Amino acid sequence: MNVQDSEFKALLEKYRKFSVYGLSPDATKPSHYVPAYMKDHGWDVVGTYPKAHDVGGFKIYSSLKDIPPEYRRFVDVFRSSDRIPEVVDEVLAVGGVEVLWLQLGITNPEAEERAEKAGIKVVSNRCLIIEHKKWF
Repeated sequence: MNVQDSEFKALLEKYRKFSVYGLSPDATKPSHYVPAYMKDHGWDVVGTYPKAHDVGGFKIYSSLKDIPPEYRRFVDVFRSSDRIPEVVDEVLAVGGVEVLWLQLGITNPEAEERAEKAGIKVVSNRCLIIEHKKWF
């Protein structure tokens, strides 16, 4: 992680549009209720998920490359830590990602380092709801 806790508020203020990698249709999962919380608090959120769904009124794309560039600048990730290398591969391939946010419990130091070396701000093991409540 190359972003200090003190920078979180500025990041969230700057990036009012973002994409959620793995936005679940299951409203009981963090990968659904975290983006729903952020949407309810004024952020414009879209997501990726392997199967199309419209739960929560989110626009869902099949892959990161299909997401409009303005939503790809900040990518919030809900994938297991062992899948982060694949996510970073995709992030680097599509380009335009400025912030890679790995949700609470998700870390992969090697993959994070690759993203950082590509100039991406990386936040790991942090929950957007917790950080929002802390800073706003």
